[in-house]
Amino acid sequence: MVARITTVAFQGIDVQDVNVQVQISAGMPTFTVVGLPDKAVAESRERVRASLSAMGLALPLQRITVNLAPADLLKEGSHFDLPIAIALLSAMGVIPHDVLDGYAALGELALDGAIASVAGVLPAAVHASARRLGLICPEAQGGEAAWAAGIEILAAPTLLALINHFKGTQVLLPPEPKIVDDTMSYADLGDIKGQETAKRVLEIAAAGGHSLLMVGPPGSGKSMLASRVPGLLPPMDPAEALEVSMIHSVAGILQGGGLTRRRPFRDPHHSASVAALVGGGLRGRPGEVSLAHLGVLFLDELPEFQRAALEALRQPLESGRATVARANAHVTYPARVQLIAAMNPCRCGYLDDPGRACNRAPRCAVDYQSKISGPVFDRIDLHVEVPAVSPADLTLPPPSERSAQVAGRVAAARAVQKARYGDGNSDTPIRTNAEADGELLEAVAAPDQAGQLLLTDAVDRMRLSARGYHRVLRVARTLADLDGSASVKRIHIAEALSYRRTVPGRNALVAGA
Repeated sequence: MVARITTVAFQGIDVQDVNVQVQISAGMPTFTVVGLPDKAVAESRERVRASLSAMGLALPLQRITVNLAPADLLKEGSHFDLPIAIALLSAMGVIPHDVLDGYAALGELALDGAIASVAGVLPAAVHASARRLGLICPEAQGGEAAWAAGIEILAAPTLLALINHFKGTQVLLPPEPKIVDDTMSYADLGDIKGQETAKRVLEIAAAGGHSLLMVGPPGSGKSMLASRVPGLLPPMDPAEALEVSMIHSVAGILQGGGLTRRRPFRDPHHSASVAALVGGGLRGRPGEVSLAHLGVLFLDELPEFQRAALEALRQPLESGRATVARANAHVTYPARVQLIAAMNPCRCGYLDDPGRACNRAPRCAVDYQSKISGPVFDRIDLHVEVPAVSPADLTLPPPSERSAQVAGRVAAARAVQKARYGDGNSDTPIRTNAEADGELLEAVAAPDQAGQLLLTDAVDRMRLSARGYHRVLRVARTLADLDGSASVKRIHIAEALSYRRTVPGRNALVAGA
């Protein structure tokens, strides 16, 4: 007789069924796992053996064969421990055969029989709900799995507790959906003295979901400004929280066994590789651009990143998704991020300071800024110079406007955008002005006659690309939303154009001339 239970395998955030089959037959005592298992799955034999031993059970002195079907699908991860152990216990007669029907299971076993947390419980629960299966998972992740409504969740602390539940001597209570109580406070915009222009641009970026590049000397406050962005953004709605948590669950970084409404803020070091930023590696894992989905990706010291890594960001920034194509994996992750980048004007950082400027100016600045290609610059909506803060500004009292006031205006502008775009369709929902494009953008952001004349003249003088033209319209639409204006006016076009750089290195030539 063959005992069976369903588990899952992951390809990105997509889930596929895996049928775990266990047979105990006559022959030499062996324990074999077949079905294209990776190293972690093959090692499950020892974890299962030790877990059973901790409960006083010994493996039968017969031939034990575990088949993971379909056999041509690569099985990766430690979450196969629990389904293998359950199916084995059923084959041994410890668990009744019929109780496993209608369940999927995943979890890692400790040597003492405890069931440890694993990656991917949330997408597995959503998949089980679609398949009308119950889910057996670690107790610590029951609150995460419970968000998949309409299914039975068995969140077990140990393998023994699960056996007792199936035998009727113990009852595992159904878990409640859990929201992580995130009480950490955000850094406040009111802590920054001076930089009023940069604060204005930060508000615009937050209101419309626009990408932003800050250029300024060391110590001017670029990183401080970027760290204030999360405090300006509205919390995620339940659908967004579920979407982000699916990615974090697959990556194994979902903390606290529940969902969070805090928007992601990812700030990788400039030594990050292409695979770290965009995704990839042996298993096609999500990169920073996907882990920051619906949140902020902050790239400090932008020219210091590998050029190949920055160029790899071009497609995710434009399309909102990152496709990882490898010989053994081809997966797509959502990657709708708000890029916030910071850089110095040149390698030494003091291009505009006559007392500190190096003797290679402006050529050193041109070379440094040109590390960022034109197409990458073109994909950034807002560009702002962040000058050094003067000693006089440092002696001023703290600004009266705090993050809460700015966040209120941002929330009001985003509410206008939500009403304008609705929920979109299920494949490509539009949440902010930064995501609008093509005919839709022309319909919602068409400027008045004076604004159109100014924009047409600026496109010719600044030699803006078609992408640059549309990004100016997006920013102008956000400015109109912040002003409570139904139409885009000339003043909105003018301000949007003032935040637009043209060719990398050109500003360096002007500053150093």
